[in-house]
Amino acid sequence: MDERQKIEQLRAELHKHNYQYYVLNQPSVSDLEFDQMMRQLQDLEARHPELYDPNSPTQRVGSDLNHEFQQVEHKRPMLSLANTYNKEEVREWYERVEDGLSGQPFQVCCEMKFDGLSISLHYEKGRLVRAVTRGDGVRGDDVTENIKTIRSIPLVLPNGADYPDEFEIRGEVLMPWESFEALNREREAAEEPLFANPRNAASGTLKSKNSAVVAQRKLDAYLYYLLGEGIPGESHYDNLQKAHEWGFKIGPQMKLVTTLQEIYDYIDYWDVERKNLPVATDGIVLKVNSLAQQRSLGLTAKSPRWAIAYKFLAEKQSTVLREVTFQVGRTGAITPVANMDPVQLSGTVVRRATLNNEDFIRNLDLHIGDHVFVEKGGEIIPKIVDVDLDARDENLGPRVEFVTTCPECGTKLVRYEGEAATYCPNDASCPPQLKGRIEHFISRKAMNIDSLGPETIAEYFRRGIVHDPADLYEIRRDQISGARGQKDKSASKILLGIQESTNVPFERVLYALGIRFVGETAAKTLARNFKSIDALAKASVEELLQVNGIGTVIAQSIITWFANPQNVWFVERLRSYGVQMELSEDELSEHTDKLLGQSIVISGVFAHHSRDEYKALIEKHGGKNVGSISAKTSFILAGENMGPAKLEKAQKLGIRIVGEDEFLSLIE
Repeated sequence: MDERQKIEQLRAELHKHNYQYYVLNQPSVSDLEFDQMMRQLQDLEARHPELYDPNSPTQRVGSDLNHEFQQVEHKRPMLSLANTYNKEEVREWYERVEDGLSGQPFQVCCEMKFDGLSISLHYEKGRLVRAVTRGDGVRGDDVTENIKTIRSIPLVLPNGADYPDEFEIRGEVLMPWESFEALNREREAAEEPLFANPRNAASGTLKSKNSAVVAQRKLDAYLYYLLGEGIPGESHYDNLQKAHEWGFKIGPQMKLVTTLQEIYDYIDYWDVERKNLPVATDGIVLKVNSLAQQRSLGLTAKSPRWAIAYKFLAEKQSTVLREVTFQVGRTGAITPVANMDPVQLSGTVVRRATLNNEDFIRNLDLHIGDHVFVEKGGEIIPKIVDVDLDARDENLGPRVEFVTTCPECGTKLVRYEGEAATYCPNDASCPPQLKGRIEHFISRKAMNIDSLGPETIAEYFRRGIVHDPADLYEIRRDQISGARGQKDKSASKILLGIQESTNVPFERVLYALGIRFVGETAAKTLARNFKSIDALAKASVEELLQVNGIGTVIAQSIITWFANPQNVWFVERLRSYGVQMELSEDELSEHTDKLLGQSIVISGVFAHHSRDEYKALIEKHGGKNVGSISAKTSFILAGENMGPAKLEKAQKLGIRIVGEDEFLSLIE
């Protein structure tokens, strides 16, 4: 056997062993034997670079090279499911299906609702060619290189299997509890922020630009829907069983039922038993089994009529409150945090929970030593929901009082009219606000300096290299590079990223400044109305309030911000480094008033531009994007497959439907 044949043989054997170990949980070789085969294949591939295969088992270790994610339009939109939290609404859905099928008998496939990140996998001739996140349902991120590191996802399907030439299979990328707990132990030892739950950990990992990091964190995946021309059958359940034969990991908890009572029994069983599963779940998914019946029932604007998600109620446990600490966020908002005796909740040990704000604490009449009930909102963020007053005794500690001065800088706290939160107003020198301000400045939707991250910013802040975002433009190579070549390479990338940020358009610069209450949308609106930072700085409250979408709170915040000489100096420093402080001539020439004062709803799938691009065009021409139809809607920009509910409401209200080509002619 020559080395080419040996490479092919080893690849086939390793693919098989991956399937047996990660999908079937039935390994047929020892870890040592597997590793020896992998090393042998790596050595052979190193000697024969001309035989490179992107789907080789050796590619599962990932690469240290950073890679950007490209946005990819889904071939078929990825809709979300309608949610319910009670059996009565399940019954109503079941009856709607009965009515929609005119009394035809039907089966329901009951499945676990895995709590992770939705993914769409595309295969051609048995090989993985693309993996795309759900995104907004129309477009998602191409994460193929990261997906290849997940051992339970087949890169190459077995020869001779009866899969179609092209198909798509959807599922959920998860971080098992075991991997999640190990990851948080590592982060805790390194004094890094812990992930709140496996879903966040899985999402953050899959979006990592370093696929080697993804490989180390041992993600998993369960697949739950097969699509495409020529898929084997007309039954959802049978198609998934066939996909399992091809090598895909399918939830073994799937069950076909024919009555409403069987659905209730399934829900009751898994509401308890799910706690023993190796991965996080947050509910049950119910799907009509027949694909023909699915097509007959059709879709609403946002979700299929033939499926529904039953969400488990948040688990609640009792524990003892030991201390309340107060954290300062980027905007200066003070968040009270309850520190409690450890309690097991939805698969994780919980020691801390949010207390929201001052009113929340006062309404609970909270005391140190109280027995409190804790639950996870949406099974994610732990929060105290009640106090067991009957458990109070003579050992009860003092009443919890909200702090009046900032725990970080000692400044007297303020509470703005109409705001539930309490703030530290010292945004000029309060350390958490300063660090948070820099992190916000470099974020993707602001200056997009992606070569920097929170950990790097924290280090620079600690070393005194940066105190505010303007200091970034004064960083010298010798401050951040070392003797090793890798560090020097990293320093070059950081400095290049900082320099390139001077090309970021003014509307994003305005958002990056971090003016309280001025979010991304408000920044765009203000930039397009005032054109430059100087005009905005001179604006009066009355002039600000004349801008559509700008209210008293935002207007007053802008006035206060520019009244601070340190902020004015900050702007001037940024300007001196070349940061954009006004709309460019190209941007000014592209903006018109053709849609001024018009509220526009976007619905459907488009041929010429993406939904995000159409939203940008609407804003560029003075219009306003709105999410729902009302009597105030000017018109609906409609593509293919506009939701029937939206169409019906538009017709009822007499709202004009504008097609894609007509809209483009309108703004030209």
